[in-house]
Amino acid sequence: MNRFVDKVVLITGAGSGLGRAAAARVASEGAKVSLVDRDAASLADTRELIEKENPGVETLVVTADVADEAQVEHYVAATLEAFGKIDGFFNNAGVEGRQNLTEDYASAEFEKVIGINLTGAFYGLQHVLRVMRLQGHGAIVNTASVGGIRGIGNQSGYSASKHGLVGLTRNSGVEYGQYGIQVNAIAPGAIMTPMVEGSLRQIDPDNWEEIGQQFVQPNPMRRFGEAEEVAALVAFLLSGEAGFINAAVVPIDGGQSYKY
Repeated sequence: MNRFVDKVVLITGAGSGLGRAAAARVASEGAKVSLVDRDAASLADTRELIEKENPGVETLVVTADVADEAQVEHYVAATLEAFGKIDGFFNNAGVEGRQNLTEDYASAEFEKVIGINLTGAFYGLQHVLRVMRLQGHGAIVNTASVGGIRGIGNQSGYSASKHGLVGLTRNSGVEYGQYGIQVNAIAPGAIMTPMVEGSLRQIDPDNWEEIGQQFVQPNPMRRFGEAEEVAALVAFLLSGEAGFINAAVVPIDGGQSYKY
């Protein structure tokens, strides 16, 4: 497929996990990609991977902290300077935060998680929507979570941030559909990424793989999802094939959110 020939796709959290997988997927279909992450080394690895697999692909890397609005404004401006437009935006950067009961959840940790996952996503939406409204077209995919549509224990900050992002997605889709812009969200469940591995290591650093296998047993499919499976959904939602999907939150969780 070549759904993204002559298209520009901007991706935050592109240094690893879902962001890296999505960048590789859209680049393989012809996209010019603007890669954003706060970790310069991981960004360089993503760029190297994409350029090795897709000779001739046009890439831009921008080191930025999405929780800082000035840096968000910068990554949007840098993308426009390099490519002249933004056709698709995978608003993906996020952190899980420490795990704890709500009564013991540190306020500083809560503010940090909200600042990246919700406020940072809001900044990205604001600045990219302005561009897309002037263009008269665009597609945005936010990374929410099953934790944004149901409760998950010991993750107050994460769950609150993702519930908020679901609300922003639906609201923005309603507002901007009239301008030819779609705003949707994905709600991944247990996807094996570095962030999920880090979460499992918080529980038991020596036996995290065993904990992981126990973790996925309640899932109807009895396994972790793969980042590439999520990337395929993101690519679809950013493509013209999903032209009448708007203000939707699409679970990709093996049926986890529907089981109970």
